[in-house]
Amino acid sequence: MEKDGHWLVGSGYGYGYPVGGSGLGYGFPMSGYLPATATGYQNARPGYEIRILVASAHVLARHGQQQPCEDVLATTRTIYNLYVTDLRGEGARTVDMPGWRQQQIAAAQPVISNAASFRSDELLGTEVLTPRNEKLGSVDDIVMSPQTGRIAYLVIARGGIFGIDEKYVPVPWDDFKASPNASLFVLDTTKVAMNEAPQVSHDQFTAAGHFEQERQKVDVYWKAHLSDKGNE
Repeated sequence: MEKDGHWLVGSGYGYGYPVGGSGLGYGFPMSGYLPATATGYQNARPGYEIRILVASAHVLARHGQQQPCEDVLATTRTIYNLYVTDLRGEGARTVDMPGWRQQQIAAAQPVISNAASFRSDELLGTEVLTPRNEKLGSVDDIVMSPQTGRIAYLVIARGGIFGIDEKYVPVPWDDFKASPNASLFVLDTTKVAMNEAPQVSHDQFTAAGHFEQERQKVDVYWKAHLSDKGNE
């Protein structure tokens, strides 16, 4: 979907909508929202339906239910193909994804200086890039500090397919920059540093006593492997 230019990175109100097409989206001024009945969709618009199906396939894969997962993905492809046909019929133009990313990276600001609050659904699944537009992974989980009750880390999922064989790398929240509307996150490091970073199991931070143990190791590593901190 992203390659076709119909899916802007990140979740939210514009999920699955093309630039200048039907509905709202991230990163660019959009046309006004069209009621679902305007294009024949009586219930949910396909962009949201596809989002839910992809999330469902992810859950099935995590539980080892391969055939149901494949069935859901097959349904998703069918809906997507019909959706694209409708979009082309409406004359909707696609987005230049590389150009859009570069604009978002350039506009990203440190999360600690952002006056806006973040919702969990804005964070989870959001792509993480380097300032050079290299993909590092996507946000899989949020870790809260038991002392402050605030976000302490984002756990970045890397590799794998739908949660299978993924690696999980915690990174301090304060080290991220967020693009407008949190459509993507920027981390000033390298793919090599991310490959060698401390990893955790999917639920490791949630176990009693593990937070402090993991925190010290993670903080020391990232203090030495973030470009802007390496010069401190």
